Amino acid sequence: MLSRLGALLQQAVETREPSVDLLEAFVEHWKGITGYYLEATDESTPAKRTDIPWRLKQMLDILVYEEKQRPAGEAGPCLEYLLQHKVLETLSTLGKAEYPPGMRQQVLLFFSRVLGQVQHPLLHYLNVHRPVQKLLQLSGHPLGSGTEKEEAQFAAVLCAKIQQDPALLAYVLEGKSILNGRKAPEPPGSPEGEGAEHPLGAATGCPPARRDSNLVTSLVGLCKSQKSRVALKARENLLLLAGLAQEAAAACLVRSSALCQLLAEHLCDLHGAVPPCADPADVLAMERASWRSQGDAGGDGDFPGKESLVALFCWLDYLDELVAGAHPLVAGAVAEAVEEKFFQGVLQPQLLQMSELAVLSATAVLTGTVRQLRAPPLLHRLVLFLLGPERRPETPGDPPHPLRAHLIDRCDHLSDEISLASLRLFEELLRAPHEHVVLSLVLRNLEARGYLQRGPPVPDERGPPEPDPDEDGLDLEEDEEDPYFTDGFPENGFGMAKKPPGGGSIPLGKGHVSEVVSSFLCLVPEEAKTSSCLEEGGYDTYVHDALGMVQASRSKAASWGWPPAPRPLDACPPEGQFYEGRFLKVLFDRLARILDQPYSLNLQVTSVLSLLAAFPHPHLHEYLLDPYLSLAPGCRSLFSVLVRVIGDLMQRIQRVPNFRAKLLLVRQQLLGLVPGEQMEHATLFKGVVVLEEFCKELAAIALVKGPPEGPP
Repeated sequence: MLSRLGALLQQAVETREPSVDLLEAFVEHWKGITGYYLEATDESTPAKRTDIPWRLKQMLDILVYEEKQRPAGEAGPCLEYLLQHKVLETLSTLGKAEYPPGMRQQVLLFFSRVLGQVQHPLLHYLNVHRPVQKLLQLSGHPLGSGTEKEEAQFAAVLCAKIQQDPALLAYVLEGKSILNGRKAPEPPGSPEGEGAEHPLGAATGCPPARRDSNLVTSLVGLCKSQKSRVALKARENLLLLAGLAQEAAAACLVRSSALCQLLAEHLCDLHGAVPPCADPADVLAMERASWRSQGDAGGDGDFPGKESLVALFCWLDYLDELVAGAHPLVAGAVAEAVEEKFFQGVLQPQLLQMSELAVLSATAVLTGTVRQLRAPPLLHRLVLFLLGPERRPETPGDPPHPLRAHLIDRCDHLSDEISLASLRLFEELLRAPHEHVVLSLVLRNLEARGYLQRGPPVPDERGPPEPDPDEDGLDLEEDEEDPYFTDGFPENGFGMAKKPPGGGSIPLGKGHVSEVVSSFLCLVPEEAKTSSCLEEGGYDTYVHDALGMVQASRSKAASWGWPPAPRPLDACPPEGQFYEGRFLKVLFDRLARILDQPYSLNLQVTSVLSLLAAFPHPHLHEYLLDPYLSLAPGCRSLFSVLVRVIGDLMQRIQRVPNFRAKLLLVRQQLLGLVPGEQMEHATLFKGVVVLEEFCKELAAIALVKGPPEGPP
C-alpha cells in the first residue's frame, strides 16, 4: 500500500507487538478528526474536501484488519478503544450538527461500513446502539435532506444484522434486551449511565431530534422517497422486519414502534391526495397495481389524477404483500390499523355521503381497493367491514348493516352510473378469495333450500324426465311465480319436463345436463336470435369462457369445504316464506327489466349473475341453473325470471314492425360492423342482444359444471 496506513500495517506485521502500532494509528486518525474542529476556520468547507473521509476510511481498515489477525470473537484494542471512548457517540453528534457540511453523509457511511464489515457483535453494546438510535432519529431531518441514499444503506445494514439475530431488534428500537428487560451491556471501562453528548463545541445548538424516531420511522419515511431505488430498498427492508419469525421480535415491532399507525396513515394521506376531478370510470378501468413496478402501473393512457391513484393502489399492494408475509402478530396489528384508520375513518364516511359524484368516486376507489387486497387478514377485515359478520338467513325485517344495505340498494339506484359502479364493486367482491362474500350475499339464504316445494319423496325416480307435450302452453296467473312459461314459443322450442309429483328438484344426472343446456339455449325465441346470422365465434367460445370461469371458482372455493351435493330436504328445517335475500332480489329485479335498461347496465347485471352461477356450491347450482325446480309458492329462480322476460319479449315482438331486421342492425352496430345511428326501440333491441348472450353463458356454465356431484 502506498498510503501512510499501508506503511503502518506493513510495519505492524513485522513487529512483535502489532496491536500497539495499530492502536496508535487508530487513535492518531481519531484525534485528527476531533482536532479539525479545534483548528478549522472556514465553516463552509464541505466535509468531503477535508481529510475527515480519508481518516474515517483508515479507521475502518484498521478495525477490519485487526479483527482478521485475532481469534474469532475476540475484540482487539482498536475496537475496545472505539467502544470505550464513545467514538460512535461522538460521530453521531457530529452528524447531527452537519458540520462541516456533508458530515452526516460521512457518518452514515462510516456506521454502515463498520456494522457491515466488522464481524464482532456490536449492536448489543450501549455505546453502539445508542448512537445508532440517535442517527436514525435524524432520518428526514431538513439538514440531511440529501442523504436518502446513505440512510437507506444504513437501514439496510441494520436490517441485515437483525435478520441474522432478531433479538437485536429490541436494542435498536428500545435499547434493552427483549429477554429480561435489563439495560444492554456496556463495554469494559465505559462510563455508567446514559451519558451526555460529546462536548464538542461544533455540535451544540442543534435542533432536537424527534424522540419517537427509530429504524421503523426511518424506513417508512424512506418508502415515500421520490428516488425509486431508495423507496424500493426501504420497502424491501420493512418487509424483512415484518416477516421476522421470532415471536418476541414481532411483539417488539408492534409494541415499540409506530409501524402499524405509520403504514395506515400513509395510506390515508395517499387517498387524500387523489383529486376530486378523477373520473370514476378511469379508476375502474385501471389494472391491478404492483408496488415493485409502480412506474408501469395503471395501464396505458393518461387522465387527471392517475399518478395519485397509482400511488394509492401501489401502496395498497405493498401493504397486502407485507401483511401476507408478516408474522401473525404484525399482520393482525397492521390489518387492524388499516381497518380503523382507512376503512372506517376514510372510506365509510365517503360511502355514506349523499352527493352522487362523491358516492361514485368512493365506490370506484373501494372497488380498486377490493381488487388489490388478497392477504387473508386484510381481506377478512375488509369483507366484514362491508358486509358484516352475520351468517344466519336474511329476513325482510332484519336491521340493516350500515354499509351492506346501502351498497346493495345502490345496485338498483335511480342513477344508472351509481348502479353500474355498485354492481362492479360486487363483481370484484365475488372474485375475492373469501368465502364470507358468497355466504353473506347469497348462500346463507339458500342453506335450507326453502325455495323448493315441500312434499313426499319421489318413489323409484329413475333417469331424467321425458318431455310432456300436455304441459305445453300453461296459463299463468298474473301474480303467480312459476318457472315454466311456454306461451308464444315456437314449435321447435325447448320441451318442458315433468315435475316430480312430490316436489323438489330432479336429480341432475349427466344425461340430464344436456336437457338443462338445451333449456337455456332454446329459451330465447328464434325471432330474437341474431348471433348465428353474423357468424360469430360460435358456442365453443362461450364454453371456453365458461371453463375458465368455473375453474377459477373451483380453485378459489377448494379450501372452503363445500358439500358435493345438495343438502337432503328431510335434513333441512322447515322455514316460513322463503326470502332470496337483498342481493339476489336486486339482481333478479334488475334482470326482469333487462329490456328497458341501458346496455352497459345489463351487461354488468348478467356478468354478476354468471359469476354466481359458476360457483361450485350445489345449492347455487340448483337455484341458478336448474330449470326443473318445483318452486315453493311465491318463490322465483333465475330461470323463472328469464321465462317472465321472454314472455314480455314475445308480446313486444308482435308490436314492433320488422323486429328481427332492426335487431340484427343493432347487433351489427354494437359489434362496430356498421355505423351507429339512433333508432327507435334501441334499448329494447340491445336488451335482447344481452339476453341471448346471457342464456348462452348460462348454458355453457351448466355444461362445464355438469351435475352437482362432480364435473362432467
